[in-house]
Amino acid sequence: MAATADPPARAALRRAPSPLAPPQPLAGLTTAADTAPAMLVQRAAAEWVLSGHWTLGRLGRLPQQLPAQACLAGPVVLDGRGLAGMDSAGAWLLQRWLRRHGATADLRHWPARCLALMQAVAGRADAPLARAPQRRCRNHRPRLDRAGQEALAMLGFMGQVALTALGSIAHPQRMRWRAMWRQVQIGGFDALPIIGLTSFLLGVVVAYQGADQLRHYGANIFVVDLVGYAMLREFAPLISAIIIAGRSGSAYSAQIGTMVVTEEVDAMRTIAIDPIEVLVLPKLLALALVLPLLTVFADLCGVFGGMVMARSQLGIGYHEFIERFGHVMQGATLLVGVGKSLVFAVVIALIGCFQGFRTRGSADSVGQQTTKSVVQSIFLVIVADGAFSVAFNVLGL
Repeated sequence: MAATADPPARAALRRAPSPLAPPQPLAGLTTAADTAPAMLVQRAAAEWVLSGHWTLGRLGRLPQQLPAQACLAGPVVLDGRGLAGMDSAGAWLLQRWLRRHGATADLRHWPARCLALMQAVAGRADAPLARAPQRRCRNHRPRLDRAGQEALAMLGFMGQVALTALGSIAHPQRMRWRAMWRQVQIGGFDALPIIGLTSFLLGVVVAYQGADQLRHYGANIFVVDLVGYAMLREFAPLISAIIIAGRSGSAYSAQIGTMVVTEEVDAMRTIAIDPIEVLVLPKLLALALVLPLLTVFADLCGVFGGMVMARSQLGIGYHEFIERFGHVMQGATLLVGVGKSLVFAVVIALIGCFQGFRTRGSADSVGQQTTKSVVQSIFLVIVADGAFSVAFNVLGL
């Protein structure tokens, strides 16, 4: 049939482009050559022809099929005149194939960019593909590691407060007395109603539970001892500290945290004002002053609540209750509770201010640090109370 082809058909065949020299696409148009997949065809025993795009998106099934292609060891000719493009994935795949069979590439008719890329990848063909670095969020660190770092930061903060306090003692005129008395009013006088009511109800509960048991043994009068020791040594300082931790400790964290977010603390440091001297010491001194007084007030309210319940449940009159209370209770019992409250005040103030200074970035962080300050303050207050109980038992107090 080829012999009977008319002359126009023969002319068209002669004008057809060679398979090794594909026509260049017109500018602005997209042809099939622009999206041709990567291909590797064996022309001779030691000669292979590459064509298409040897890029990650056009390799197709070649990464699975290429390792099975047999290749002679030694020099191998790779004709790259049909290459339309190559990236590091294609070059890496080709180099791994050559290394697998112990062959060395003789690159012929390669585009300059593809040739440079092939040579750059040649030295790293045996290296595994790099993995993206895994970023570890600060919040995903081990809990023990975070707790240890926070404990160290707390110790450093306590050291700064101690040094600042020593400086204020050496120079009393630097102390912010007005700010301290303001904190006395907010943390002390304004907290009297809630602490008084809570302690009164707690005294009622203690007396009621004790009366229910003591009535069976005819030991009604000992409810005075129960209420007195429970309120003065344990419940009054503990309940006062817990209320102040939720009330004043959270306020300290929220105030300082908001100042950190709005960069007021940075502004203080810029004009050479120590934030600890302005924001921490007045709160610490005020709370150390008011919490023991609040504890004494809680003692009175709790004992009064127990007195009311003893009269209504056990028939013990007010005069008899007071006389027994004065005979049994000693000054050391009251001082034990007051001494505890002083330590609790220091713990609450330091934790509240410390968590406020650790606020970072946003209003959401203010809420998180405020919650953390309340939880840590209450926890450490209870731990300190347990430590006091063990120490007093050892000392016989």
